[in-house]
Amino acid sequence: MTPRTAAALSGLLRGKNAVNLAPEQVPKLLATRASPVRVEDGVCLRDPPGARYPLDEIPRRDAAVGANRVLFDYARRGMVPEVLDQFSVARRGGVLVDSATLSCVLKACRSMPDRVLGEQLHCLCVKCGHDRGEVSAGTSLVDMYMKCGSVCEGIEVFEGMPKKNVVTWTSLLTGCAHAQMHSEVMALFFRMRAEGIWPNPFTFASVLSAVASQGALDLGQRVHAQSVKFGCRSSVFVCNSLMNMYAKCGLVEDAKSVFNWMETRDMVSWNTLMAGLQLNECELEALQLFHESRATMGKMTQSTYATVIKLCANLKQLALARQLHSCVLKHGFHLTGNVMTALADAYSKCGELADALNIFSMTTGSRNVVSWTAIISGCIQNGDIPLAVVLFSRMREDRVMPNEFTYSAMLKASLSILPPQIHAQVIKTNYQHIPSVGTALLASYSKFGSTEDALSIFKMIEQKDVVAWSAMLSCHAQAGDCEGATYLFNKMAIQGIKPNEFTISSVIDACACPSAGVDQGRQFHAISIKYRYHDAICVSSALVSMYSRKGNIDSAQIVFERQTDRDLVSWNSMISGYAQHGYSMKAIETFRQMEASGIQMDGVTFLAVIMGCTHNGLVVEGQQYFDSMVRDHKINPTMEHYACMVDLYSRAGKLDETMSLIRDMPFPAGAMVWRTLLGACRVHKNVELGKFSADKLLSLEPHDSSTYVLLSNIYAAAGKWKERDEVRKLMDYRKVKKEAGCSWIQIKNKVHSFIAFDKSHPMSDQIYKKLKVIITRLKQDGYSPNTSFVLHDIAEDQKEAMLVAHSERLALAFGLIATPPGTPLQIVKNLRVCGDCHMVMKMVSMIEDREIIMRDCSRFHHFNGGACSCGDFWNLQLHWTAKEMNKLMRKHLQKLNFTAPVVVLIPVEFLRWVIIILLGGASSWVISLNLKECTEGADMMVLIASAAVLQFAVALFIKVFFFA
Repeated sequence: MTPRTAAALSGLLRGKNAVNLAPEQVPKLLATRASPVRVEDGVCLRDPPGARYPLDEIPRRDAAVGANRVLFDYARRGMVPEVLDQFSVARRGGVLVDSATLSCVLKACRSMPDRVLGEQLHCLCVKCGHDRGEVSAGTSLVDMYMKCGSVCEGIEVFEGMPKKNVVTWTSLLTGCAHAQMHSEVMALFFRMRAEGIWPNPFTFASVLSAVASQGALDLGQRVHAQSVKFGCRSSVFVCNSLMNMYAKCGLVEDAKSVFNWMETRDMVSWNTLMAGLQLNECELEALQLFHESRATMGKMTQSTYATVIKLCANLKQLALARQLHSCVLKHGFHLTGNVMTALADAYSKCGELADALNIFSMTTGSRNVVSWTAIISGCIQNGDIPLAVVLFSRMREDRVMPNEFTYSAMLKASLSILPPQIHAQVIKTNYQHIPSVGTALLASYSKFGSTEDALSIFKMIEQKDVVAWSAMLSCHAQAGDCEGATYLFNKMAIQGIKPNEFTISSVIDACACPSAGVDQGRQFHAISIKYRYHDAICVSSALVSMYSRKGNIDSAQIVFERQTDRDLVSWNSMISGYAQHGYSMKAIETFRQMEASGIQMDGVTFLAVIMGCTHNGLVVEGQQYFDSMVRDHKINPTMEHYACMVDLYSRAGKLDETMSLIRDMPFPAGAMVWRTLLGACRVHKNVELGKFSADKLLSLEPHDSSTYVLLSNIYAAAGKWKERDEVRKLMDYRKVKKEAGCSWIQIKNKVHSFIAFDKSHPMSDQIYKKLKVIITRLKQDGYSPNTSFVLHDIAEDQKEAMLVAHSERLALAFGLIATPPGTPLQIVKNLRVCGDCHMVMKMVSMIEDREIIMRDCSRFHHFNGGACSCGDFWNLQLHWTAKEMNKLMRKHLQKLNFTAPVVVLIPVEFLRWVIIILLGGASSWVISLNLKECTEGADMMVLIASAAVLQFAVALFIKVFFFA
């Protein structure tokens, strides 16, 4: 046979270049090979069936020349069913199977993938002796098992092979990388190098993929060095893998450097860099790269469109998303599932849920779990929870199985009935052990206060990552369980899990609860500095909130001032902290700084600043901020805002304005509003309005004990003991129990709690003895108990005895005993401190020279030097007069050997006007002298009148600009 004839036959059997043969040459050619067979007219020899036709007409065919070549041609064209059919025909015809044939069929099997068929072919390999003798057959077996997900079987075949080449190793490494066995990939790679096998570019691509999934930067840099050493640096897909690895390790600049080094780039290179920028929250830079390099990219692929549309979704670029939508339709990608899913996601994130639903409805034939999850997430993000539930049900009706992302998205919906139902589906589909689903489940349960259920879910998660630990810590923080959060954090450290900034912020939030120790928050502040997370916004904001809620407003201010970047939470935490501690002017000043910085305010911001105005009686300012919130910032007031405004008006005694505000509310007043008004009626002794508020409140919350207590106190203060007894009887009839007053103080990392008349403490004898000494000393300085706060119809001496045994006084006495002189004391009480105890705290802070910080259910009180940060505004029934406080302070200063004979306590507003008049008089006197010199001979009465007018103007100027 001539070389030309052999080449022609080879082309014919491969189905290629068959048209180059003249028709009259075909029968002659076939006759020289086997038998005289003619090819019928109309048979196309360019496609595989046409190429197979002459082969089928040959009565005796050689497998090596005929059948194998057709198999290879089918396999090269991706015609898997034809490969298997041809192989079956060859086997039935008794054709011997060689290693090349088995390799070809195994490659077709892996692309299906069909493990059962693969195992049958494996048996045939063993039977024919090709599993250990030929490298190609063994490599194909390893690759087949890996592609079918049978990693253990693939490794077993690999270990049984006597000879392995770089393709064998690469197949094993790729399979392990796809199976998320990242540590095994690195071990196999180093073993491969130890055995002297030189890696190729495909090997490096697989190893770098595993490194990227691990985020192991050190290993990635070593593999990068190896790729340079073996001359694979210029390979396009190795460079793409390097960019992906550096981007997932957080080194965007290194990924950009690899991109700039590349001599040739494909669309995967551009897509990888843009996806890496997006992953590292550099969406704007990625979009800029797309705009600048659009001309050099070449023809955009569906992956490019999907990546850029995702950028539009994250940046809320609706206009650009619509333009890309037009390009997608123009280039025919509107039937591509991932592109249309990205478009639906972009529209939903930009608030265009209707457009997203229209796109989803157009993708009937290409819907998969990703597209269903995207549209369900879009409905949840846009607040349409019922539609999300309907779509989730329809998804299951269409026999599309939810994945971990679908379950995680559904669990974000704020419906209390969903977590148990989704939990049941998760167990049914065996997703409860996956960290992302378990984390979403426990977060959902913790959102509704089910801490025990969340803890049981947490224990079921097999491989707990730092996100799962952080979610569980956040659950403890929401429940106010500082002890549980601390235990969990220590357990996390023992297991070697490194916390991130969200872990630290969650445990710091837990330390802000009332039962937490004073120093626990400081310890976790030190831990945040150790891990270098103290400058993270979430951590510093949590520190500001924790310090302010634990009474250390100075430390909160220091942390706030050190923040380089501040978000909405930081500003709100600081304003709220100032408001709770009674520093209204600082709260207003911080609010103005926030306004000047351009931060978008929310309802919490205005709630905090109005609360600050409430605690100091700034009615006008509070009303202005409320009006500005509605008028300028377009924020709809909530029940909390109206309750705060009711508190603002009612504290100032403006009960008529309070009722007008309640009547004008756009929704019915809730329990919070009526409870606030009821408390004000108690202070102002308004029995009629108090009864009206109590009736409204009891209709909403009939089992709330505070309502009965406040109403009975109003009757008792008015001397209506009969009505008071009726309220108590109603309380007993409805089996409502009053919450017992309790105070606690921390001494040497141990919390000591007290209730009224408590004698359970081991040092109770010393406590009552110290308390007796304090009261005696205070009476010597002019203290007289205010028994009006004891609302019982008993004798005066019994009332005094009840005042002495209040829980906050017991905590105070114990603190004075257990700490050295001068040590600040911090006391917490679950109820509001009574007026007489408030006065005792002020006096003790002066005679003991101690700073006392007390937190009750309403606010913080800083007692220092005989004064309180609240300015006594919290209690409008001031029992002590200025004369009595002057007497006490004069005695105390004389004991300290002060030379000042008299210290006069003057109201602050009066003192301000005295300063204004003096300054105004002095300035007007100077001006009048100048006028007299300039107007010699003028009428003296005119000068005096001019000086008076000038004095009033100067006084008003000083009042406005210096004492505003």
